[in-house]
Amino acid sequence: MVANSPRWTTRDLDAMPDDGGWKRYEIIDGELFVTRAPHIRHQGAGGNIHFELEIWSRQTQLGKPFQTPGVIFSPTDAGIPDVVWISQERLANGIDEAGHLTVAPELMVEVLSPGELNEQRDKEVKLKLYSLHGVQEYWIVNWQLKTLEIYRRTDAQLQLVVTLLESDTLTSPLLPGFSAAIAQIFL
Repeated sequence: MVANSPRWTTRDLDAMPDDGGWKRYEIIDGELFVTRAPHIRHQGAGGNIHFELEIWSRQTQLGKPFQTPGVIFSPTDAGIPDVVWISQERLANGIDEAGHLTVAPELMVEVLSPGELNEQRDKEVKLKLYSLHGVQEYWIVNWQLKTLEIYRRTDAQLQLVVTLLESDTLTSPLLPGFSAAIAQIFL
């Protein structure tokens, strides 16, 4: 007989020591994932996406992007995506007292960290999590290959619709009028 592993909760995360931001603690379906601070190129790609979304959001006033926010879907599902974009409507009622999002943003962005386990977590585990909780669009950014995969909600789940290359332009029906050159994301 195999003993069940413990199911982690957001309450457990509250008890974690503060390490100055060197580690990210995320829980997906009660399983704890701990990752180190990412590569500077990883942070650069995430920052550039945030920058492009911020410019568009200031012009349209439709919503707001955030870098590495805490997103609590449930007591056993909480993560720290690289970038999110959330509409004003969802944002108005979707923040707890600690400043975490408690509703699914419309857009989630993960920048891949090197390694098979990291890639599996972002391309499989988080894809399922975000799909389950109603995320409308999910971008997976690969700073090493300079690609961006776009998953959109179709038939109640996120499905891959396109992989953009460095010479392409990023647009989204979720963000009317938004446009960003993929090459600019990887500067």
